[in-house]
Amino acid sequence: MSVSLFEFCQWLNDTGPATALRESKLMFPIVESIHTLAITLVVGTVAILDLRLLGLVLKKVPVSRVAAQILPLTWKGFALMAITGLLLFYSEAAKCYHNPAFRLKLILLALVGLNPLIFHFTIYKSVNQWDEAPQTPGRARLAATLSLGLWSAIVVAGRAIAYFN
Repeated sequence: MSVSLFEFCQWLNDTGPATALRESKLMFPIVESIHTLAITLVVGTVAILDLRLLGLVLKKVPVSRVAAQILPLTWKGFALMAITGLLLFYSEAAKCYHNPAFRLKLILLALVGLNPLIFHFTIYKSVNQWDEAPQTPGRARLAATLSLGLWSAIVVAGRAIAYFN
């Protein structure tokens, strides 16, 4: 027997814990608030590194040093964002299935995940050659620009989810 993605989302939506979270006047807003704060942490820390790559801030600080100090906090924020995001999806899976803003957000999240992978496995491998340069290579600036654009679009799409019921 084959189950469609929508049927799975509907089943998930109708489980007891999902219903309890969705209908809770306390827990749902707490989870949603933590999700928002985690996104703020991720976007804020990513923006610092991206702005350094663009040569707009911390020009005298090596890129590798900024990354070493910022990325552990980014990963903690990302873990919290992912956990709370999954809980929010779990509690409203059927509604999310039909929501175009939610679908767009998932696509954008996939793209924003590919960006640093490509960056770290290509141009960042030679960071020792341009680490202290006030102007980073064009591909590093492109990755930073894409990152800032994608994260901005994710925030907008995430906010739009509430308006596409």
